[in-house]
Order: sequence, then structure tokens, then C-alpha cells
Amino acid sequence: MQLDELIEKTVLGLGYVLVELERSPRARLLRVFIDHPEGSRPEAGGVSIDDCTLVSNQLTRVFMVENVDYDRLEVSSPGLDRPLNKVADYHRFVGSEVQLKLRMPVGNQRNFRGVLEGIVGEPGMEKVCLRAEDALHELALENIDRARLVPKF
Repeated sequence: MQLDELIEKTVLGLGYVLVELERSPRARLLRVFIDHPEGSRPEAGGVSIDDCTLVSNQLTRVFMVENVDYDRLEVSSPGLDRPLNKVADYHRFVGSEVQLKLRMPVGNQRNFRGVLEGIVGEPGMEKVCLRAEDALHELALENIDRARLVPKF
């Protein structure tokens, strides 16, 4: 089993979703970003220190059993500017303000900021619908380099 799959399976088993996994060269540092699944957000709002501790302790045990070689493990909340990495993230955060950076420009523009209207298209051909400046943009999911929520204060 690949390290990504091992971590995702463990995180899901504890009742969280894996938002992102960052690895340093040769996987000496592992950074795991977790969140609550859609529809199960606690009243407090986000991921707590206790949530991170629980996941960290469980991953440490799993890594010992699976002989995963690493130096340091960090488990954290994705933050207010949470990245959108999976198709499910785009469905979950419909109506939220997002910032997108494209790999290839569309109409001489690579950066977009607006309200996420949803995602359309068949698997593998999805397009993200974004309302920005009174225009609806349909941007190919495969062309999105980075997508993040815009924090509201």
C-alpha cells in the first residue's frame, strides 16, 4: 500500500478527511492536513488540537506497524484558506468565495476570484463554474493549478 493511501485510509477510519499531504524530499517530513467530513462540522467550527493529536497518535502507531521511515510528522487544520484539491471539495464549498490559479491562461487571465457556483461535466471532463465580476466562467478542472477558499473575517 502506498503511503498516501495508508494515510488517507487511517484518517478516514478516524472520521476525518485528508485535505492534503505534503512531503519533504525522501519523505523525512510528513505534513498531514485534516478536516471534518461534510455535514459533520462541530459547532466550534474547525479542527481542534485534540483532533490533530488523535490523528497524529494513530498515524504514529500505523507507521510503526508498517515500517514507514520518516523523521517528523505534523498534523494540522487546513486553515481558513483551505485548499480545494478533490472534486468533492468543489461540491462541498458551493456558494463560497474562492481564488483560482490556472496552469494555462484563459483569455489572457490566469488568476480568478469569485463565488463557486458548482462543477459540471462528466468524470475526467469536469468544469468549475465560477461567478466573477458578473460573469460566469467555466474553467476546466484539469487546468486549475491551485484553488483556495477566501477567508471571511
